[in-house]
Amino acid sequence: MEGKKDEMIKVDPLLEEIADYALNKELTSVEALETAKYVLMDSLGCGFLALRYPECVKHLGPIVSGTIVPNGSRVPGTDYELDPVQASFNIGTIIRWLDYNDTWLAAEWGHPSDNLGGILAVADYISRKNISEGKAPLTVNDVLLASVKAHEIQGVLALENSLNRNGLDHVLFVKVATTAVVTAMFEGSKEEVINAVSNAWVDNSSLRTYRHFPNTGSRKSWAAGDAASRGVRLSLMAVNGEMGYKTALSAPGWGFQDVLFGGNELTIGRPFGSYVMENILFKISYPAEFHAQTAAECAVELYPQVSGRISEIDKVTITTHESAIRIIDKTGPLHNPADRDHCIQYITAIGLLYGNITADHYEDAAASDVRIDELREKMVVVENEQYSKDYLNPDKRSIANAVQVHFKDGSKTENIAREYPLGHRFRRDEAIPKLLKKFDENVETHFAAKQAKEIYNLFSDTERLKDMPVNDFIGSMIY
Repeated sequence: MEGKKDEMIKVDPLLEEIADYALNKELTSVEALETAKYVLMDSLGCGFLALRYPECVKHLGPIVSGTIVPNGSRVPGTDYELDPVQASFNIGTIIRWLDYNDTWLAAEWGHPSDNLGGILAVADYISRKNISEGKAPLTVNDVLLASVKAHEIQGVLALENSLNRNGLDHVLFVKVATTAVVTAMFEGSKEEVINAVSNAWVDNSSLRTYRHFPNTGSRKSWAAGDAASRGVRLSLMAVNGEMGYKTALSAPGWGFQDVLFGGNELTIGRPFGSYVMENILFKISYPAEFHAQTAAECAVELYPQVSGRISEIDKVTITTHESAIRIIDKTGPLHNPADRDHCIQYITAIGLLYGNITADHYEDAAASDVRIDELREKMVVVENEQYSKDYLNPDKRSIANAVQVHFKDGSKTENIAREYPLGHRFRRDEAIPKLLKKFDENVETHFAAKQAKEIYNLFSDTERLKDMPVNDFIGSMIY
């Protein structure tokens, strides 16, 4: 009788849609695949740059020191060879550490390239395992296709479903997206993808505690790696026969929607395709929380006008949108780099003081400059309602900010406004040469000149790159 009852329970439609898309959707967008190449390139570059920072490096390697997994997953920029779950954590952590990889802004925000932690680890593992069994490895094109799908699942879920307003962290959507595409990479059946993804929802999400005052901390830099690694773990369990939960979302009283989403139904505002990858935001100019990217651009533009007059500043007005006010408008002490790179006032102050913003500006040594907090105390943050509307407009997806400096003698600078940051789709042609330069510079921070040039050249021929076996691709980046 119980078996018959179970057969009558219908799977939540969203679980079905995610599974169908992960397994069966044929992607034809040339723009999406070309953009996915740049996302892969940029994400790896961010990871190589992060390897300069001991606080990141201390998280890397096997759980038990000295463990080596034969034919395991390699971690680019290191000599680690790990199981795919731990490798996912490692790769995801270096990609996200400096808050410099791609961004998606909607009702929920996040960084869809975080999913590459799981995708790259699993692709390398499958490829090396296949070769040991006399089978063909996966290619980089398989990685690009999986990346487009992971971006789409995470990003479309984010369009209308705000986790942050329920106190939950956006990395839940990373976990769901990674779980779906990785289970498909493992050649799981539709039932196995549904089982895995249902467990990702049942897992719940971490709280946003570590992203906000008074608890902002370094967990925000490894949370995505943790989510991706959990996605790989759940996918491995599913393809090994672990059961799932058909109404993980909708079960009255016990499902995700009732327990953690205020009784609201999860919705998707558009069918899964390739929209997210085509519209993804690159962080090109500055390693800063994306809601502040245009404020950073404005501040740097104002630098020549204010650099000799810092002591004469009376007030700085930052005009922004509602999401920025809710997430990165911070007053009072900032305790660590994770706190500083999520403060619009700190980011703006650095731009005005130095005419540039780098990851080092968030470290304690740079933060000891007393002028930073003196400037922050003079800043006023106000909302422009049109900025807030355009932020949510699917045809604009703007991230607007404006900065104006007022001096004690009554004079003031022009009100410098930026509607779209350099990494926006509307500025893609302008951005790509600078994205390539960013990657080149990031690679050179970690590798000797010869290997750096070889890595850079991998991305110069798209068709050759797409045909490259994943094991060779990852192997070229072992340190």
